[in-house]
Amino acid sequence: MSIFKKVCTFLEITIIIKVCLCLKRMEELLMSENVKEECGIFGVYSKRPEKLAYITCVGLSGLQHRGEESCGIAVNTDGVISYHKDQGLVSEVFTNEVLDNLPAGNMSIGHVRYSTTGAAKKENAQPMVIRHKKGNLAVAHNGNITNAMELKQGLEDNGAIFTTTNDTEVICHIIVRERLKAKSTEEAIANTMKVLRGAYSLVIMSPQKLIAARDPQGFKPLCMGKLGEDIIFASESCALDICGAEFIRDVKPGEIIVVKDGKITSIDYDSKEKKGMCVFEYIYFARPDSILEGMSVHEFREKAGRYLAKQMPVDADIVAAVPDSGVDAALGYSKESKIPYDLVFTKSKYIGRTFIQNTQNKRKKLVALKLNPLKNSIRGKRIVLIDDSIVRGNTLAGIVKTLRKSGAKEIHLRIASPAFIDICYFGTDIDDKESLIANGRTVEEIRQIIGADTLEYLSIENLKEITKGCNMEDFCMGCFTGKYPIEVPKEIKKDRFEEKIKK
Repeated sequence: MSIFKKVCTFLEITIIIKVCLCLKRMEELLMSENVKEECGIFGVYSKRPEKLAYITCVGLSGLQHRGEESCGIAVNTDGVISYHKDQGLVSEVFTNEVLDNLPAGNMSIGHVRYSTTGAAKKENAQPMVIRHKKGNLAVAHNGNITNAMELKQGLEDNGAIFTTTNDTEVICHIIVRERLKAKSTEEAIANTMKVLRGAYSLVIMSPQKLIAARDPQGFKPLCMGKLGEDIIFASESCALDICGAEFIRDVKPGEIIVVKDGKITSIDYDSKEKKGMCVFEYIYFARPDSILEGMSVHEFREKAGRYLAKQMPVDADIVAAVPDSGVDAALGYSKESKIPYDLVFTKSKYIGRTFIQNTQNKRKKLVALKLNPLKNSIRGKRIVLIDDSIVRGNTLAGIVKTLRKSGAKEIHLRIASPAFIDICYFGTDIDDKESLIANGRTVEEIRQIIGADTLEYLSIENLKEITKGCNMEDFCMGCFTGKYPIEVPKEIKKDRFEEKIKK
C-alpha cells in the first residue's frame, strides 16, 4: 500500500472515530436536561432450584427506564451467592452466555442503576454481595440515604472499610453489624431501619431468605407479585406483567416481608412518621402501564392533562405532546378541551442509551438530534404543547424554537406538574437549585426564556386533588414546595462519598 493510501486510510478511520464520539457527546448533552431516577429492583423466590437469572433478566428489562447506567443479577444456590454486574443496558450486560453461566437457585435479585449518590463506575453497580460471619448477603437498593455520610464516618471510625462510593454499602455494613447481635436477618434489618434516614426500597438475600423492605415514608415504590408458587418483588408492577406474574399488593411503608421455605411473613416497622411517596413517580419516573398505590400511572397523567385544560383554557387547533413523557397528559388535555390530538414530532429510536453530563451551552443546539418536526402538522397551527415538567428549560426552549421554524402560528405550553423550585434529597437527580429555571423566576419570565406564547404549570392544589385517588395518605412534593416529609440535610452533593475520598 502506498504512503498516500495509508495516510488516506488513517484519516478516514480518524474521521469516523471523531464522528462517533461527537454523536455520543451530542446525545449526552441533549439528554442532560432530563430528570433521572436512581434505580429499579427485582427479586424472586422459588421453592425449587431454577435458572432464576432468566426471569430476573426479564424483570429488569421491564424496569430499564429506571436506570440505564449499570445492572446486575445475584443468584442464591444453597446459601452460595453467584453474581454478574457491569455497566450497560440489561440486554448488553446479560447475554445468553452470561445468563447460562449463572447457576440455578431458589432466589435471585436484580438491579438497574442510574447514579445519584456515587460515581458512574463498575464497582458501584448492584446488587452488592457481602460475605460475613453469619453467612452471605446480597442487597439491591432504590433510593437515597440522607444521613449516609454521617453513618459512613461512624462506621469508618470503628474500622469499616468501603470499596464503593454509593450509600448502599452503608446499608450493608449496618445490616451486618446488627446481624451479629440480632436473632435473625429480618431483626437486623428492622434495627438498621431505626438509624437510616431517607429513601430506601430494598430486596435482600440471606442464605435462606428473600426479604423486601420499604422505608417508613414509602418514598420509593415496591410491590409484590406471584408467578405460580414463585414470589416476586419489583419496583413497579409493569415488571410483574412482563414476567407473566400476578400483582398481589404494594409493600407498605415501613414493612419488612420475609419469604422462607415458600412462606410469607410480614413485619411492620413501628413508625408514626408521616408518609410521603415521591409524587414524581406518577408524573415522570414510572411506566404508564404500572399501577402504584392503587392508581394507574397512565390515569394519573391523563387526569393531570384534564386539570390543565380546566385550569387555563385556550383556543387552539391541535394538542400535541413532547414525546414520550407528555403523551398521556396531552391525551387528557385533548379529551377535556375537545381539541384534537396530533403528532408534531417523531422521536429517534436509535440514539441509544445515555450517561448524564452537565454542559448547557451546547444542549440548546442539539434538540434536533432527538426530535424531528412533522412540518405539515405544524404549519399555520395554534398548538397546545404538553410536557411533564420543566427542569432547566434548555430542551423545551429548543423545541419551541423548532416549532416556530416549522411554521407554528401559536405555541401554548402546558406543564403537567408544578414548577421545580427546590432540591430533591431522596433519589431524584435534582441536586443543584441554581440550575432550575423556576428558581427565583416568575412564570412570565420563564415563558419569555422558553419563547412560548403562553405558559401554565399544573397547580399544587390540582396535583393534590389527583393524588386523592391513590392509596398513599400523602406524598413528597418537596421539589415543588420546598417542604419535605422528614428533616433534610442543609447541603447535599451528588457524589459526596467521592468528594471525601478525593480529599
